[in-house]
Amino acid sequence: MKTRALVLFSGGQDSATCLAWALERYERVETVGFRYGQRHAVELDCRPRILEKLRSGFPAWGGRLGDDHLLNLDVLGEVSDTALTQDRAIEMDRSGLPNTFVPGRNLLFFTLAAALAYRRGLQVLVGGMCETDYSGYPDCRDDTLKSLQVTLNLGMDTRMLVETPLMWIDKAGTWEMAQRLGGDALVELFAEETHSCYLGDRSVRHPWGYGCGACPACELRRRGWEAWSAGS
Repeated sequence: MKTRALVLFSGGQDSATCLAWALERYERVETVGFRYGQRHAVELDCRPRILEKLRSGFPAWGGRLGDDHLLNLDVLGEVSDTALTQDRAIEMDRSGLPNTFVPGRNLLFFTLAAALAYRRGLQVLVGGMCETDYSGYPDCRDDTLKSLQVTLNLGMDTRMLVETPLMWIDKAGTWEMAQRLGGDALVELFAEETHSCYLGDRSVRHPWGYGCGACPACELRRRGWEAWSAGS
């Protein structure tokens, strides 16, 4: 039985929902975040506030929530020419992908998370990747992550499990999952404290949270909130 998990926790809505999902299932849960020169590095400032409020506001989970780790991956920003790591307009590239795509990001994240989990004796890696309601990033696809799980286990001679609880649900379903896991209190916590906006804007508080309201991440989050609110 796998009882100990490491959640890739950025400070965003998706990863925070996955953290709640993991806390509901595993006896010990640790978290890892990555600083890679992202324009929206404000998400990293959200992480400790969310962790503290999960510990204090959800006692059943607080005892399961273990150490947090923050890894410096500035090299990823150095080799990436993208709208997430450079001050440039968000648009579609000739490849057909948005220029917010950071090549190799999730591959590197999971590789380092697996190395950390190996050292910490954690058996499950949990990420908020989704290919139902997303920007088309190839390293978010289910096939990519299933293949990566095989590669990581072969390369480290382990039997780690890669879990992606949001893979087949849309953003409305993500809000619904938070409601199911922690009720209105968790929904409000995620609306107030998590960060999704690619531009790092926390100057305006919308019903669904802070953000510029115009970038693709804000648009996805807003549409999901409105669809969930209409059906709830």
